[in-house]
Amino acid sequence: QVQLVESGGGLVQAGGSLRLSCAASGRTFSSYYMGWFRQAPGKEREFVAAINRSGGSTNYADSVKGRFTISRDNAKNTVYLQMNSLKAEDTADYYCVGDARSMITATPGRTYNYWGQGTQVTVSS
Repeated sequence: QVQLVESGGGLVQAGGSLRLSCAASGRTFSSYYMGWFRQAPGKEREFVAAINRSGGSTNYADSVKGRFTISRDNAKNTVYLQMNSLKAEDTADYYCVGDARSMITATPGRTYNYWGQGTQVTVSS
């Protein structure tokens, strides 16, 4: 069993930066593909970014490409999401997700092994 705990959310002005962290319990973190989703008020949850087990491969939603960077530190059992040039439309609850089977993707309806409880990001314009 893996537990994921996000942190680092908060209130930031447009154009600012935040770094989200997701700490995982357990000794097998390096065997999990990891990713981030977000859900804005009144909207569906959407894919943000994903990273493979070694950290050597990443994918991003078009809406965040060039502004957000996903990374991981397997020694610290932690995955990060560095968010720069934040926009009001980035306001959402951000969720960390982990899966043992394959890379996290934006495929609708796909299920994943583990989810965090979410951290709120609010960008003021």
